[in-house]
Amino acid sequence: MDRSVVTSTVRTLWDSEIVPSLSRLVAVPAVSPAFDPAWEEHGELAAAIDHVRAWIASRNLPGATLEVVQLAGRTPLLVVDVPASGNSGDDTVLLYGHLDKQPPVGGWGEGLGPWTPVLRDGRLYGRGAADDGYSGYAAVAAIEAVRASGGSHARCVVLLETGEESGSPDLPAYLEHLSDRLGRVSLVVCLDSGGSDYDRMWLTTSLRGLVQVTVTVRVLEGGLHSGMASGIVPSSFRIARTLLDRIENSETGEVLVPEMHVEIPAHRLAEVREAVEAAPGALWDPVPRVGDLRPMSPDEVELALNSGWRPTLSVTGAEGLPLPDDAGNVLRPYTSLVLSFRLPPTASSAAALEAVRTLLTTDVPYNATVELSRVEAADGWNAPELAPWLSAVLDEAGKDVFGAPWRTVSLGGSIPFMGLLHEAYPEAQFVVTGVIGPDSNCHVPDEWLHLAHAARVTEAVALVLDAHAAQES
Repeated sequence: MDRSVVTSTVRTLWDSEIVPSLSRLVAVPAVSPAFDPAWEEHGELAAAIDHVRAWIASRNLPGATLEVVQLAGRTPLLVVDVPASGNSGDDTVLLYGHLDKQPPVGGWGEGLGPWTPVLRDGRLYGRGAADDGYSGYAAVAAIEAVRASGGSHARCVVLLETGEESGSPDLPAYLEHLSDRLGRVSLVVCLDSGGSDYDRMWLTTSLRGLVQVTVTVRVLEGGLHSGMASGIVPSSFRIARTLLDRIENSETGEVLVPEMHVEIPAHRLAEVREAVEAAPGALWDPVPRVGDLRPMSPDEVELALNSGWRPTLSVTGAEGLPLPDDAGNVLRPYTSLVLSFRLPPTASSAAALEAVRTLLTTDVPYNATVELSRVEAADGWNAPELAPWLSAVLDEAGKDVFGAPWRTVSLGGSIPFMGLLHEAYPEAQFVVTGVIGPDSNCHVPDEWLHLAHAARVTEAVALVLDAHAAQES
């Protein structure tokens, strides 16, 4: 494998082929189904798939097949099957990404917009540029670079879904549907993650799980004048606050549900320390804080563990509370709060959910009515140990591509696909990486893609594919 050819191929592809096509993909408002119930009628997810499919079809990938797979009632999936080059064994490399996007939201900067691609200072702005529209382009470019440089790769299947931002509800059905076609998957490359800076390759080694529930406390059939009812009828908000005190220490933020806590593995703790040392300030410096706000801990290692290996609670929504301008002197009939728990990677989401259900509905103050709705639970993921060959090629990529050693990150979010794949292919190696940095603004206004970093990640994936083929042969 000629490393210089890998570099030149990847950079040329990004500059002349990928950026123009990815910019047009940004302009497609392919909002994930959870945020667009009429997604099938609107056709934007299909348009995103058609756009990327056309670009991949134009590439030089001998023998490759492209198919849009869509089961009844489910979001479409693009499957690109690229035969092995050289004597690369019978295994499959699965390269994953997604084409659905978060909602546009308001508040974009001057000259920017969710569906308006803007190139500025080495960045591509627009919704879905970094999360995760670039992934299919990077996967195909990595395969092309291996071939152009005289290297080898095993059979590669690029799988691009359109429901990840909705929790990947259709993926289990697709994995079952495609299981015979996928064969023995020995390497998974996920390009939907990121790290703490743009100076090195970051490998995600764990993902937190999730429990989400909407709790509604009802006390009245309808509102009553607060001057007449307060002191007689208990406040639904106060009862909700009392229930929250059962599950979270309001002074420290510590979650009080034992089922949500795990022992942090020693090697993951060591990785966190290395990551913090490599990118000091990466967790707190990019936060758009107001005034003199302080972090939850002055110790960056503790912050990293909080966001990767400890449970947290965020109240992400509410109902039954009028806007301040509309708030009269009324004792409200109910209060609804959306509770979003992030769980440690190895915690059981089912056990955690059952514990939350018990704490919120047992011995409720004043015998108020408590209802739970929109319940969701998903386990996290803890990566298998790296095989020696994979660790070695990552070391090489760190030295030759990035000029800095690779590091790991315990990601606070979830990628449901990883847990599904780990369960389906327990012997596979995982490279979960990506381009999202601490200030890439995913899910919020001014999302942007670091183009040079994306090219480096693409180059590193090419090296991994070649090393994997050598190992398998």
